[in-house]
Amino acid sequence: MSEPIFVSPASMCSKLRFRHLQLLDILGRTRNLRVTAEQMHMTQPAATKILADIESLFGAQLFERLPRDMRPTDLGLFALRYSSVTLAELSKFVGEFNALRNGGHGHLTVGAISASAAQLLTATIKEVRQQRPLLSIKIVEQSSDQLAIWLEEKKLDIMVGRLTEPRHRTLFDFEMISGEPVWVVAGQHHPLLAMNDLELSDLGAWPWILYPPATAIRKLFDESFAAAGIAAPKGMVETPSIFSTLELLQATEMLSLQPRAAVEKYVDKGLLGHVPVPIRHTMSNYGIVTRKNEVASQTTQEFIAILRSVAARLGDMAD
Repeated sequence: MSEPIFVSPASMCSKLRFRHLQLLDILGRTRNLRVTAEQMHMTQPAATKILADIESLFGAQLFERLPRDMRPTDLGLFALRYSSVTLAELSKFVGEFNALRNGGHGHLTVGAISASAAQLLTATIKEVRQQRPLLSIKIVEQSSDQLAIWLEEKKLDIMVGRLTEPRHRTLFDFEMISGEPVWVVAGQHHPLLAMNDLELSDLGAWPWILYPPATAIRKLFDESFAAAGIAAPKGMVETPSIFSTLELLQATEMLSLQPRAAVEKYVDKGLLGHVPVPIRHTMSNYGIVTRKNEVASQTTQEFIAILRSVAARLGDMAD
């Protein structure tokens, strides 16, 4: 049995360079040492030497050398994750430092589920802009499962969404904001809009526009159809884009299950129709998601405080 190998933190701090992390990050994405060398503006032999130095420092092989590509080992994947997080932190630091040096108020990157939090985020950003007019805010819209990955990788400062995996409870703090009613919607001339006393079973034969399987609203759709004993629709389009969905609904006789907050204004304007069918299951609540055991920046704390205040006001208006 071989002796265990331990990497000294002191040795790692004195020898590991950001250039090393940059090579790991690019190689992890390209899986090609020649392309990595080109992107780093160096020769392939130089890149090969840097990788050899990194593996020597770690005392482990991080990539398998295959005929056509470079495949990360299990230890390599672990190192790649650290490289990505560290470089993201460096990029954030440099951006905020430059903004502050030039008289700005820093940057804030917010991840949000596309449809549900739109009204909340709009009102929050409007208020934040009044207090910090020079703050740069980046909004990243995606499903909760992907946002959680980016939050863990420190590519986001805060997330407005859901915890979709059990392990998220150990990684993140979650503060509930709101529940989420849903509507079945269709184009304004859909035949179902002229019918009364509809049940979910009446909708099974129509084509649907659905969110991807990992999303909470797709799970709600699948659970609702299964509980009603209805086979999943065969003619369907999958997209996380609310804008593509709106265009398709208006151009076809498809149906879609959507958060009410995302489509209510379109129904009010007559662009879409609300199909009044009862949905007996509900989506899980969404909320403010932050990394555990991490002190948020003052800007992030202020944003969260305003987010809470706006959510409370919107909740009172809904009641």
